[in-house]
Amino acid sequence: MGRRKHNSAEARKEANKNLYVAKLMNNPTSPQKTRLVADLVRGVDVEKALGILQYNPRESAPKMRKLLLSAIANWQAKNEGVRMEDAKLYVKQVMVDEGRTMKRMRTAPQGRGYRIRKRSNHITMIIGSRLEDTPVASTENEETK
Repeated sequence: MGRRKHNSAEARKEANKNLYVAKLMNNPTSPQKTRLVADLVRGVDVEKALGILQYNPRESAPKMRKLLLSAIANWQAKNEGVRMEDAKLYVKQVMVDEGRTMKRMRTAPQGRGYRIRKRSNHITMIIGSRLEDTPVASTENEETK
């Protein structure tokens, strides 16, 4: 591996140390229905998001709640000894991508068959800390102005 690739791989590895990710693959719900739930929790604090997902009647809400709990567990594994309340965790990013589509046939009149597409999706949830994401105010720029 060349030096340039090695340096970029090391930089990528350093950036991923601060990412706390959980993924759910082949969730048997259509992506369109799941995105409605994902929009409710995107950018919200973790405690509030857990409450939203617990009382939401949609089918994908319990699955997303479990995914959020998994992302919190991933955060706790990397940050031992730090309280979750002190870190001010929030749902940084939620991506709902289209997964595998199963194709089925339904009987129709006059010997025909209608195609049914049973869609699935992949959900990727990233949580972050508001303390790490806040930019540090530079006092040097204010003094020169």
